[in-house]
Amino acid sequence: MGKGSGFGKVILFGEHFVVHGVPGIVSAVDSTTDAEVTKTAKGITIKDERKGAKGYAEEKKAQQTESIERMLKTMGIEPQTASFSIWLGGNLPGFSGLGASAASSVAIARAIAEEFRMNLPDEKINEIAYEAEKAYAGTPSGIDNTAATYGGLLWFKKNMSGGPNTIEKISIRKPVEIIIGSTGIVANTKAMVEGVAERKKKNPQKYDLLFKQAEELAFMAKKALQDFDLRKVGELMNENHRLLQEIEVSCRELDHLVDLARARGAFGAKLTGGGGGGCMTALTPGKELQKRVAKAIEKEGFEVLRTKIGVEKL
Repeated sequence: MGKGSGFGKVILFGEHFVVHGVPGIVSAVDSTTDAEVTKTAKGITIKDERKGAKGYAEEKKAQQTESIERMLKTMGIEPQTASFSIWLGGNLPGFSGLGASAASSVAIARAIAEEFRMNLPDEKINEIAYEAEKAYAGTPSGIDNTAATYGGLLWFKKNMSGGPNTIEKISIRKPVEIIIGSTGIVANTKAMVEGVAERKKKNPQKYDLLFKQAEELAFMAKKALQDFDLRKVGELMNENHRLLQEIEVSCRELDHLVDLARARGAFGAKLTGGGGGGCMTALTPGKELQKRVAKAIEKEGFEVLRTKIGVEKL
């Protein structure tokens, strides 16, 4: 039996903007998807026991099948002749926006590699997971699979010429408590990414300005994190949410949860991930603040993950 794990992630700065070459900041969280792969006599079977938003596994099933086929081809295994079972579990919920698909892709790739004794380095695992992510996101930025593979807090910039992406570790004093609240709406990342690209093409003047602001914001956020100025980080998260509203990827439920978190004392709050549903995140340093914000959201019937950013070990 081969085993593997992949980190969940939260994008702190740069959703959608990173697809177009603007720098972004992503952090692994201390929750993972775990996979086990066992060779069998015939075909590929998947047993998915992850906890998640209602309907997540069903909605993503076709994309999951395609992602595994892409993964196998990248690993030099012919999907039609492959025979093994995949079990998926772990403590990362299947909420849209947590990088659940990337975490599972990394976990499965590592488990397959171990079962077939491939001895693949993280760079190769990341490459395989990126290929798998195409099934879920169309043209992914690469930010999700990178966080799922390496962990930690990362500065990410996509190379728009097709060369290697820029990936740099950002060091912070210690992991910081956050909450991630789920709207319960399963988001279609591929559709959201395509929508932004279409609107950007139709209104380049407006979008060029917004994208420039997002770039400046990312550099300020990087410095604030390195300085461990969490109040500043929170302010910049609020500003990032405003930009995401401007490019029309937020929704009523996300805005409600963001407002609720801020009202309960969160340093900052914003949507995270593709938008159109999925999740929001709030910066809540300290267990007491984290608990207060989480309870306020749960009281209104929404699911919450209490976790930390800046986590580096599986």
